[in-house]
Amino acid sequence: MIWEAFSVGVSLNYYCYFYCRRKSNRIPEMMSSALLAALLVMVVLFGSAKSNGSEAGSPEVPGMFVFGDSLIDVGNNNYLDSVAKSNYWPYGCDFSEGPTGRFCNGKTVVDLIGELLGMPYLPAFADPTAVGARILGGVNYASAAAGILDETGRHWVRL
Repeated sequence: MIWEAFSVGVSLNYYCYFYCRRKSNRIPEMMSSALLAALLVMVVLFGSAKSNGSEAGSPEVPGMFVFGDSLIDVGNNNYLDSVAKSNYWPYGCDFSEGPTGRFCNGKTVVDLIGELLGMPYLPAFADPTAVGARILGGVNYASAAAGILDETGRHWVRL
C-alpha cells in the first residue's frame, strides 16, 4: 500500500514536472510571436497614418502627454531638486542640441514617435518656458527615478 502511494506520487511528480517544463518552453515562443505581431500592427498603423496625404508639417495627432521614467525623460530633472541629472556630456552627444537632460545619446522613443506623427519635440513639464500655447501640443511628464511608491527614488532627492 505504501509502495503504491509512493509510485503514484513519483509518477505524478514526474508528470507535473514534465508537463510544466514542456509548457514553460512554449511561453517565450508565444510571447515573441505576440510581440512580433504587436510590432507589425504598430508599423502598419504608423505607416498608414503617415501616408494619409496630410499637409507637410501638420501633426497627425493634436497632442501627446507622456508619463514615465528615465527612458523617456526629456530634461525634467534639470528643473527639479534631484541628483539624477543628465545635462552634461556624454549625454546627448548624438543629439543636435547637445546635452538636454535626456538619459540617452540622442532622441528618446517618444521623440521618434513624435517625428513619425509630425509633432515637434515635447517640452518638459518643469521647463519654465512650457506655458500657454506651447503645452497644447503635449507635455512630457517623465522624470528619472520616478515610481508609484513614496519610497521610489527617495535616495535621489537632495534633503
